[in-house]
Amino acid sequence: MSDFFTSIEGTATGQNWALGLALLAAICHAIFGALQKGRFDPWLTRGAIDGSYALMAMPFTLFVVPWPEPYMWPIFAGMLVIHVAYKVLQAMAYSRGAYTVVYPVVRGTGPLITVLAAGMVFGEVFAPMQWFGVLLLSGGIFGLAEFNLTRSKIDQSDIRAAIGLAFLTGLFVALYTTYDAYGIRATVDPFTFLAWFFLIDGLVFPVIAARRYRRLQNPPPLAPLLRRGVIGGVLAFASFGSIMMATRLDSVGEAAVLRETSVVFAALIGWLFLKETVGPVRAGLMAIIALGAVVVEFG
Repeated sequence: MSDFFTSIEGTATGQNWALGLALLAAICHAIFGALQKGRFDPWLTRGAIDGSYALMAMPFTLFVVPWPEPYMWPIFAGMLVIHVAYKVLQAMAYSRGAYTVVYPVVRGTGPLITVLAAGMVFGEVFAPMQWFGVLLLSGGIFGLAEFNLTRSKIDQSDIRAAIGLAFLTGLFVALYTTYDAYGIRATVDPFTFLAWFFLIDGLVFPVIAARRYRRLQNPPPLAPLLRRGVIGGVLAFASFGSIMMATRLDSVGEAAVLRETSVVFAALIGWLFLKETVGPVRAGLMAIIALGAVVVEFG
């Protein structure tokens, strides 16, 4: 499998695979994001998910993939710092504000900054029409956040803090997307990076979540929380693994933009399976987001 992906890097076949992987990442990320809202404290949910995918990755790191090159260990250390900061900011944002407001702000900020960062780090150049697509997509996502904000009943001081945290989280989404793309391109075998990424990235938050769990006066039952963690761990492999592989095969900026169609898939999941009302305004904004992604890909 590693030889196949290495052989199609930078080819037309690789571009098609990158497109499919980025869209798969968007679908899985929409479901993954939904797991972190609702029934459980977001810190606990994140800890359960991280612990699950670290345990799943361990056999692959030890017995399947080649051992990382020596120069990869500082890269992994930087990756860990960036991802822990991202998850702390995300949990803080979800704790302060409504998911329907926070999530679009995070996802709308990410692609704008990632495209700029990919230009500086990897020398990627977007055509003017592609920039128009990026603005369409991010504008639609921010519009969705604004629409949801007008319907939110959360205290305004809390929602302002949540939006500020969501914006910072979006900056870290751009940072980790660019950094992870650098990391997965630095090693010979991409699956070495992926396996060690999930093992190392999953070490910190279970400790944070366990300490928080012990301090709760009425902690939730562990079985449903751990079950959600296992489901989230599988989705993380599909979501984060797919987007990282897409950034190795083709443009980092395009993959990042396509991933943010997860906002559309999240709304569709809510409408089809949770019987949530979409309405004409949300439907129009989702159409703008989808159109932006199409323009970026074919512009």
